[in-house]
Amino acid sequence: MSYRLEIREDDCMSAGKCVADFPDAFEFNQDELASLLPAETNLSDSEKIRVSRNCPGRAILVFDADNQPVAT
Repeated sequence: MSYRLEIREDDCMSAGKCVADFPDAFEFNQDELASLLPAETNLSDSEKIRVSRNCPGRAILVFDADNQPVAT
């Protein structure tokens, strides 16, 4: 299975947990909000769930191959 990540910028608190934990997959954009890098696709499904769970603003969403939200 291959999960997909999405960031809701309106919910991003710029805490930086995702950037610190996975600097190859996340960065801060010009507005100091988290954004996805192409390497996001290299994260395992369990890493995608973990980064979503660790987001204090719950701004990182996980979707399955059918574009359905995955409970995190």
